[in-house]
Amino acid sequence: MDEKERQSAFLSALTTEHFVLQTAASATVNESAARASIYVMSLSTSVVAMGFASQSRDAFGPFAASVLPALYLLGVFTVIRLVDVNGEYMLYLARIARIRSYYRALIPDDAEFFGPENRHSIPSLQLGRSIAFLTTSSSMVAFINNIVAGAGIALLARWILGAQRTMIAVLIGIGVAAALMAAFLAYQRWRFSMFEPVVPASRRGDAETKGE
Repeated sequence: MDEKERQSAFLSALTTEHFVLQTAASATVNESAARASIYVMSLSTSVVAMGFASQSRDAFGPFAASVLPALYLLGVFTVIRLVDVNGEYMLYLARIARIRSYYRALIPDDAEFFGPENRHSIPSLQLGRSIAFLTTSSSMVAFINNIVAGAGIALLARWILGAQRTMIAVLIGIGVAAALMAAFLAYQRWRFSMFEPVVPASRRGDAETKGE
């Protein structure tokens, strides 16, 4: 196989890899939406059921004690997977960006059709990394799930402390929800650090791709 045939075969394989990565990225988006929908639907159904159960004091306590922990565990499992899915999505985008940088270098005069070579800022990070971490799908589900945990703890605290200390029970629930949210954000930041950057340096990507 001469150099021209090798280059043609490589470009064909690279195009196939580009298509595979796009398909995988779409799959992560679909999985993320499906998992979030399952959790929200489960939560909505449980809240409606708790509304009916609240008509009876004898039934509400045991029902809430069995439903809220189960909902919280479902939310934890959902959030853990959503964080991984979001990380996989960023990884696929980084690899797609690297391939597109190779396309851009094939014919420099037509590079404008593949977007700007140097992006000064990533759109999702223009408001800062802290805001970006708060607006992921996993963060939104975690926020809802931590409210569920806080509500459960508040109900438990009210049952232990008595009706006269309802405000203290509410404050305890808020504190637990805030602590859980802080723990989640730390976990998400740590987990994302294991993945490659979303957009690698274009010049470095070009050099590495050409050297392969």
